[in-house]
Amino acid sequence: MKSILAIFLFSVLTSAASFGQNKDVLAVQNALEILRIQMLNPTESGLKSISHPNLTYGHSNGKIENQKEFMDAFLTGVSDFTSLDFSDVKIEIVDKTAVVRHLLIAESMDKGKQPAKVNIKVMLVFTKGKNGWLLLGRQAVKYL
Repeated sequence: MKSILAIFLFSVLTSAASFGQNKDVLAVQNALEILRIQMLNPTESGLKSISHPNLTYGHSNGKIENQKEFMDAFLTGVSDFTSLDFSDVKIEIVDKTAVVRHLLIAESMDKGKQPAKVNIKVMLVFTKGKNGWLLLGRQAVKYL
Protein backbone atom coordinates (compact mmCIF):
# COMPACT_ATOMS: atom_id res chain seq x y z
CA MET A 1 0.00 0.00 0.00
CA LYS A 2 2.83 2.39 0.86
CA SER A 3 4.44 1.81 -2.54
CA ILE A 4 1.16 2.60 -4.32
CA LEU A 5 0.85 5.84 -2.31
CA ALA A 6 4.47 6.71 -3.08
CA ILE A 7 3.93 6.11 -6.81
CA PHE A 8 0.74 8.19 -6.73
CA LEU A 9 2.47 11.11 -4.95
CA PHE A 10 5.43 10.94 -7.33
CA SER A 11 3.04 11.02 -10.32
CA VAL A 12 1.13 14.02 -8.94
CA LEU A 13 4.31 15.96 -8.18
CA THR A 14 5.82 15.13 -11.58
CA SER A 15 2.61 16.19 -13.32
CA ALA A 16 2.47 19.48 -11.41
CA ALA A 17 6.09 20.28 -12.27
CA SER A 18 5.49 19.32 -15.88
CA PHE A 19 2.37 21.51 -16.05
CA GLY A 20 4.32 24.49 -14.71
CA GLN A 21 7.04 23.88 -17.28
CA ASN A 22 4.47 23.56 -20.09
CA LYS A 23 2.80 26.79 -18.96
CA ASP A 24 6.15 28.59 -19.18
CA VAL A 25 6.93 27.02 -22.56
CA LEU A 26 3.61 28.33 -23.89
CA ALA A 27 4.34 31.78 -22.45
CA VAL A 28 7.79 31.82 -24.09
CA GLN A 29 6.26 30.68 -27.40
CA ASN A 30 3.83 33.59 -27.08
CA ALA A 31 6.67 36.03 -26.36
CA LEU A 32 8.53 34.67 -29.39
CA GLU A 33 5.50 35.26 -31.60
CA ILE A 34 5.08 38.80 -30.23
CA LEU A 35 8.75 39.43 -31.06
CA ARG A 36 8.27 38.08 -34.60
CA ILE A 37 5.22 40.26 -35.16
CA GLN A 38 7.04 43.31 -33.81
CA MET A 39 9.98 42.63 -36.14
CA LEU A 40 7.52 42.63 -39.06
CA ASN A 41 5.30 45.52 -37.95
CA PRO A 42 7.21 47.38 -35.26
CA THR A 43 5.72 49.82 -32.78
CA GLU A 44 7.64 51.58 -30.06
CA SER A 45 5.37 50.27 -27.31
CA GLY A 46 5.43 46.73 -28.71
CA LEU A 47 9.21 46.55 -29.05
CA LYS A 48 9.66 48.01 -25.58
CA SER A 49 7.12 45.61 -24.05
CA ILE A 50 8.92 42.50 -25.37
CA SER A 51 12.52 43.58 -24.69
CA HIS A 52 14.46 43.98 -21.46
CA PRO A 53 16.07 47.38 -20.73
CA ASN A 54 19.47 45.60 -20.56
CA LEU A 55 19.00 43.90 -23.94
CA THR A 56 22.08 42.92 -25.92
CA TYR A 57 21.07 42.16 -29.52
CA GLY A 58 23.75 40.56 -31.68
CA HIS A 59 23.55 40.38 -35.47
CA SER A 60 25.16 37.76 -37.69
CA ASN A 61 27.61 40.38 -38.99
CA GLY A 62 28.95 41.04 -35.48
CA LYS A 63 27.03 44.26 -34.82
CA ILE A 64 25.70 44.50 -31.26
CA GLU A 65 22.81 46.75 -30.22
CA ASN A 66 21.31 47.75 -26.90
CA GLN A 67 17.54 48.07 -26.39
CA LYS A 68 17.36 51.63 -27.76
CA GLU A 69 19.44 50.78 -30.86
CA PHE A 70 17.40 47.59 -31.43
CA MET A 71 14.17 49.56 -31.28
CA ASP A 72 15.47 52.44 -33.41
CA ALA A 73 16.65 50.06 -36.14
CA PHE A 74 13.15 48.64 -36.57
CA LEU A 75 11.28 51.92 -36.08
CA THR A 76 13.39 53.79 -38.67
CA GLY A 77 13.48 51.00 -41.27
CA VAL A 78 17.19 50.31 -40.93
CA SER A 79 15.96 46.75 -40.25
CA ASP A 80 12.83 46.10 -42.32
CA PHE A 81 11.50 42.58 -42.78
CA THR A 82 8.88 42.05 -45.49
CA SER A 83 8.45 38.38 -44.54
CA LEU A 84 9.67 36.55 -41.46
CA ASP A 85 9.43 32.95 -40.31
CA PHE A 86 10.89 31.26 -37.23
CA SER A 87 11.28 27.51 -37.66
CA ASP A 88 12.92 24.57 -35.90
CA VAL A 89 12.22 26.28 -32.56
CA LYS A 90 13.73 24.68 -29.46
CA ILE A 91 12.99 26.08 -25.99
CA GLU A 92 14.85 25.21 -22.79
CA ILE A 93 13.75 26.77 -19.52
CA VAL A 94 15.80 26.91 -16.33
CA ASP A 95 14.13 28.75 -13.48
CA LYS A 96 13.38 32.24 -14.83
CA THR A 97 15.57 31.98 -17.92
CA ALA A 98 14.56 30.60 -21.31
CA VAL A 99 17.01 29.82 -24.09
CA VAL A 100 15.37 29.68 -27.50
CA ARG A 101 17.13 28.47 -30.64
CA HIS A 102 15.55 28.77 -34.07
CA LEU A 103 16.12 29.32 -37.76
CA LEU A 104 15.13 32.71 -39.11
CA ILE A 105 14.11 32.71 -42.76
CA ALA A 106 13.08 36.09 -44.09
CA GLU A 107 13.09 38.67 -46.81
CA SER A 108 14.20 42.17 -45.97
CA MET A 109 14.10 45.61 -47.51
CA ASP A 110 16.45 47.46 -45.17
CA LYS A 111 16.74 51.22 -45.64
CA GLY A 112 19.32 52.05 -48.32
CA LYS A 113 19.82 48.44 -49.39
CA GLN A 114 18.55 46.09 -52.07
CA PRO A 115 15.94 43.46 -51.17
CA ALA A 116 17.63 40.49 -49.54
CA LYS A 117 16.94 36.96 -48.41
CA VAL A 118 17.97 36.24 -44.82
CA ASN A 119 18.82 32.77 -43.50
CA ILE A 120 20.34 32.78 -40.02
CA LYS A 121 20.46 30.68 -36.89
CA VAL A 122 19.45 32.56 -33.77
CA MET A 123 19.80 32.05 -30.05
CA LEU A 124 17.53 34.14 -27.84
CA VAL A 125 17.60 34.50 -24.07
CA PHE A 126 14.38 35.50 -22.34
CA THR A 127 14.07 36.34 -18.67
CA LYS A 128 10.85 36.03 -16.71
CA GLY A 129 9.81 39.20 -14.94
CA LYS A 130 6.68 40.41 -13.23
CA ASN A 131 5.17 41.36 -16.62
CA GLY A 132 6.09 38.15 -18.45
CA TRP A 133 9.01 36.96 -20.57
CA LEU A 134 11.35 39.66 -21.92
CA LEU A 135 14.09 39.36 -24.52
CA LEU A 136 17.40 39.85 -22.73
CA GLY A 137 19.87 38.57 -25.30
CA ARG A 138 20.07 37.58 -28.94
CA GLN A 139 22.89 36.28 -31.09
CA ALA A 140 22.60 35.34 -34.75
CA VAL A 141 25.01 33.46 -36.99
CA LYS A 142 24.95 33.02 -40.76
CA TYR A 143 23.24 29.92 -42.09
CA LEU A 144 23.09 28.63 -45.68
